[in-house]
Amino acid sequence: MSVCIYHGGYDTVRKSGVGKALEHQTAALKSAGLPLVDQLPPAGPEARECVVHLNTVLPSALLAAARAHARGCKVVYYGHSTMEDFRNSFLGSNLLAPLFKRWLILCYRQGDVVITPSVYSRRILMGYKIGRPIYTLSNGIDTDFFKPDADRAARFRTRYSLGEGQKCVISVGHWMVRKGLPDFVELARRMPQVRFIWFGQTDDALLTDEIRQAMEAAPGNVLFAGYVNAEELCDAYCGADAFVFLSHEETEGIVVLEALACGIPTLLRDIPVYDNWLQDGRSVYKAATLDQFESRLKDMLAGHLPSLKDGGMAVAEARSLRQIGQGLCRIYASSGFLEAAKTSPEAARAEAAAKKRRA
Repeated sequence: MSVCIYHGGYDTVRKSGVGKALEHQTAALKSAGLPLVDQLPPAGPEARECVVHLNTVLPSALLAAARAHARGCKVVYYGHSTMEDFRNSFLGSNLLAPLFKRWLILCYRQGDVVITPSVYSRRILMGYKIGRPIYTLSNGIDTDFFKPDADRAARFRTRYSLGEGQKCVISVGHWMVRKGLPDFVELARRMPQVRFIWFGQTDDALLTDEIRQAMEAAPGNVLFAGYVNAEELCDAYCGADAFVFLSHEETEGIVVLEALACGIPTLLRDIPVYDNWLQDGRSVYKAATLDQFESRLKDMLAGHLPSLKDGGMAVAEARSLRQIGQGLCRIYASSGFLEAAKTSPEAARAEAAAKKRRA
């Protein structure tokens, strides 16, 4: 069998977690030794042995699903998005959320199976009554790239003029309420001796009034660094003193895996998505209120709490791209995709012809 990862709309999602997940699938499948094709094969034997991955919910992906089915391909639709994590995101997102849910259901129903990155997001999608098998599989993390590195750490601290002993806290994400940006600004205001840097950005036209006000009122120890490439982001994970992720809603959180893989002390909002795989005090620290974030973060920076580096890196390694590649193979097998490729009429005729030639 072969796999085609549909790249339509990639430029639109390139800077998001969906774009990163799409890249991870390519690497994971290569690690598993599965052949990748760039385009949908024409109708016929090759198409019947091809699995198509769809990652976006753009209209072009819906059309790609229709073409794939018409040619006899199997379709895997990734459930990266939910109505719940669409809320409190962009200007007008709360008003559009119910319509977005209906669109998601329409899209995900085009898959022969749906893959979503966490037990939590699977539970949400099961409530949508999609009528398709839904599997849980992490988006994964490239542990060969994201890992502790002293040279990267030094480069980061030099780039941002961080002196000896200067504490630095980072976060990563779009500028939105859901990602916890207002709380990040308030946390910085309460800890004026600490440098706070936020990586990532959002188009100005999509910003809500709450985000604009929070950013305009940010104290001088906050820097909005904007979007940076993977190299610079990895430098930051290696060189900062703590990673704080205040997001209110996620389906997984690739940046959390990146941080854990780099061994940076990590503090997360205590939300359901982390319940079954990130334990407070073992791989991460968690907080529920701003006061708790402040207290936990101060203790982390002062060295009053035990290091959880080994536990965090173990979580990331269990979700390495090698592990994800094997997980995809198991899903293909469970869904009958591998067997279908072996037993399709075209495959049977090809195998019989090959045996005849060998005889």
